[in-house]
Amino acid sequence: MKVLVADDHDLLRDTLGLLFAQEQDIEADLVPDTQTALDRITRDGPYDLVLLDVGMPGMNGLEGLGRVQQVEGAHRIGILTGNASLTMAEEAIAAGAAGFVPKSLPAKSLLNAVRFMCAGETYLPADYITRADRAEPDNAIRNKLLPREFEVLRHVARGETNKTIAQMLKVSEATVKVHVKAIFRKLSVQNRTQAAIMARNAGIE
Repeated sequence: MKVLVADDHDLLRDTLGLLFAQEQDIEADLVPDTQTALDRITRDGPYDLVLLDVGMPGMNGLEGLGRVQQVEGAHRIGILTGNASLTMAEEAIAAGAAGFVPKSLPAKSLLNAVRFMCAGETYLPADYITRADRAEPDNAIRNKLLPREFEVLRHVARGETNKTIAQMLKVSEATVKVHVKAIFRKLSVQNRTQAAIMARNAGIE
């Protein structure tokens, strides 16, 4: 996976650079502002994922997202933020962002979020989702799924990719995909994000 991170905080860029350098499947470039990100995409793209700090110079809120979307070479674009509201998260997703990533995420969760978005999914932390007044309890969901499907759902709720789940359960990635599709159908959800939110609202993690 080829990832570009644009953030104006030197310490954060250095920290993310060290984090990504430890991952064999992630190649990361880091730049300090929106214009440099645009130049880098044009010069060195395509990137599987571009992470943009919503508060850095040149972004002007979510306007910068639109600018980057117009450049060829940024397959998916996620928003990186230190302090933002649920409203902004929803606006970012509605504007076509691949995800909304708080800088406060633990390292493992951030890596999972990056892989999740690179896999074509939309990432939104459960903390940013307004919980339904009546979330289905654990046993109600468990009764709808086969034991292996329920186990897969627990991993999905943690933001893990099909490849990671397959390795942990010692099955093929194709088998995991079959289970995930069955989970979507049985829980009446459209994607992994919805399934993860439903699971976490029910206390399944």
